[in-house]
Amino acid sequence: MEPTKRPEPAKRRRSNTRARLLAGALDVFAERGFQGASVEDICERAGFTRGAFYSNFGSKDELVLALFQATTDRLLEQIEALLPELANQPGSLLDAVLSLLDETAPDQRQWHLISAEFTLHALRDKDAAEALNKQRTMFRESLTRLVEQITETSGMELTVPAEQFVRMVIAVHEGARSQSLLEPREVPAGSLEHTFLPMVLAAVSRPSR
Repeated sequence: MEPTKRPEPAKRRRSNTRARLLAGALDVFAERGFQGASVEDICERAGFTRGAFYSNFGSKDELVLALFQATTDRLLEQIEALLPELANQPGSLLDAVLSLLDETAPDQRQWHLISAEFTLHALRDKDAAEALNKQRTMFRESLTRLVEQITETSGMELTVPAEQFVRMVIAVHEGARSQSLLEPREVPAGSLEHTFLPMVLAAVSRPSR
């Protein structure tokens, strides 16, 4: 078996440039909003020129979708790493899904601002909506596979499609996150999800036959 070839310097530079543009965009979008941030703002924050931006991304839309893709990729890695230990722990389903939803977005406020504003943009733009739906489908399918495997190994079955259950968990989590960011004292992070989602799970699950 031939040894793995090291990446070419040009490829490494391109990867580093792309990563720095993504990191800069996260900060700029959170500060100024998706519509308010310009390509120049992102380049200035990342320390690059417009040429560097357009050699990596065709538009701001494409850059945001790359951020969503990075989140999805991180989720897939975490599922693969955690599944062996989570799959055989009774009662771990909700903890596993919620922890992954939180861990894929370390800065909850920053990510919520970007996600919410780009969703509004997608509601007005057909092409953005189609691209965003593809990303969200990948994200949701990853969580659905996790739910299906945990329920199978823990002696439990859902009375609704696993994909629909995942949609409900995501909806509650995103709505609760919005309230927690606005009213952190009245709604501590995670409190609504951990109070009410176990009731939802109990209502739509039963022991396997």
